[in-house]
Amino acid sequence: MVELFRSICADDQGQDIAEYAVMLAVILVLVIGTVRLIGGNANNVFSQVASAVQ
Repeated sequence: MVELFRSICADDQGQDIAEYAVMLAVILVLVIGTVRLIGGNANNVFSQVASAVQ
């Protein structure tokens, strides 16, 4: 029983996959949030430049 518990605790292969999934989710949330913020501001800037040129 003790050996089984040690082998379960020592096996961290699944833990690595979970950590990568969490990191990917955090990165995606940051990228999507940044794109939404910059996208809105960039649209306003381009609209102002287009109005000034005409």
